[in-house]
Amino acid sequence: MSDEQARDVYAKAGLGQGVTMGERPAVLVIDFSCGFTDPECALGSDMTPEVEATKRLLDVARAKGLPIVYTTIGFEPSLKDGGLWMQKVPALGDLQMSGRWVDIDPRRAPRDDETVIVKKGASGFFGTNLASVLVSQKVDSVILCGATTSGCIRATAIDLLQYGWPTMVPRECVGDRAQAPHEANLFDIQAKYADVVSVDDAIAYLEGVPGKIGATT
Repeated sequence: MSDEQARDVYAKAGLGQGVTMGERPAVLVIDFSCGFTDPECALGSDMTPEVEATKRLLDVARAKGLPIVYTTIGFEPSLKDGGLWMQKVPALGDLQMSGRWVDIDPRRAPRDDETVIVKKGASGFFGTNLASVLVSQKVDSVILCGATTSGCIRATAIDLLQYGWPTMVPRECVGDRAQAPHEANLFDIQAKYADVVSVDDAIAYLEGVPGKIGATT
């Protein structure tokens, strides 16, 4: 089936409608750790364009004083906390706590007032307190960035929908180690779970929401 035929099938099914974003968004940056943005790691690839595009979003969100939350994947040296995922993807064993691959890419390092959540699974919500972090900061919408599109981005987008957070995914701000799964999953995310938009559209949305009084860059 061609891409055009697939779009027709999805359109006839009524998929791909837009979500209504709120006035208190957060930027959620999934797994832009060195293990995924540095091609020297077995799991990594060069995500410089995606990291740079995400910087544009973060600059606006910080100027507005909006919440920013990061996740990274990290395991204990025994790797027992990796469960079955270690069997399916043995290279995850490189992501050990206190190692460089777990650190957020220093080009977009979190500030002291920005939360970093360590996770053991694909979704940012699985086994973490991410939902509590978002609720406590009265977040009503999410801009989702990070890696990888076919794995942790997709899993997190599904859970954001299921928890009730309308979500935008700026296509320039998410990446994968191969183009085919990246494009296929953006197509499916747009159809079922979130609005896939341009980074310019996401920035325009952020610039239009109220910010904190006294917010600084």
